[in-house]
Parts: sequence; structure tokens; C-alpha cells
Amino acid sequence: MPDRNVLGGPLESCGTDPMTGFFRDGCCRTGPEDRGSHTICAVVTEEFLEHQRSIGNDLITAVPWFSFPGLVPGDRWCVTASNWLRAHEGGAAAYVVLASTHERALDIVPLQALQEHAVDVPADPGPFGP
Repeated sequence: MPDRNVLGGPLESCGTDPMTGFFRDGCCRTGPEDRGSHTICAVVTEEFLEHQRSIGNDLITAVPWFSFPGLVPGDRWCVTASNWLRAHEGGAAAYVVLASTHERALDIVPLQALQEHAVDVPADPGPFGP
């Protein structure tokens, strides 16, 4: 059975620049080895990145041995559902691409919370993209 998104459709790619996903395949797929549930496709903001750093989840500093480039505002990244929820509750939630957010995120985060921060991000932003 194919992976589904929180809207019930096929899970779409979150991002490949930088290459995201627990499996580093561009998708917020999950499995038993993904203990953190990296299921939410976030478009990170400076506020979100600073919040994550303040709770001990530094997403800014590169960690090459984990194929992690470090993030900047505007990057799309598969974040853990629990850390996204903490940011939401702290008023610093990142934007969410619903079509690219795995349905398993709903085990932790209510759909309404995700919808409050939903954005539609085109696959190719064209000449005005990052």
C-alpha cells in the first residue's frame, strides 16, 4: 500500500534541495526505524529554527556524517511530529505542506493544527524561488 498524506491522497515529495526525509529520499515517509516520526513537511522559518535550537534540536548547524546540511529559512524539511507540535504550542510553528505530510503525523498532531499553518508550495518555484 502506498504512503498517504494527511489529506488521504498519495504522499508527495517534500524536498530535494536539501535532500530531506528520514530515508533521505525527499519524502516524509516513516517506518519502524524512524523513532522520531519525521512525518511533517515543514517550510522552516527563522522563528521555528530558533525554537528548535532552544529545545535542543539544532537544525541550523550542519552535521555532515548524518547527511544533514543545516537549514535556512525557506527550506523544506521533514521534521518530527512531536517537535513541530512543541513549536506550535510555543507559538513558533513552521509552515506545513499537507500533501507532503505523512498520515502518521496525525498520531501525534491534530489535523486542525496542521491546517492552521498550511501552505501550498509548488514543486518548481520558478525564477522567484529560493
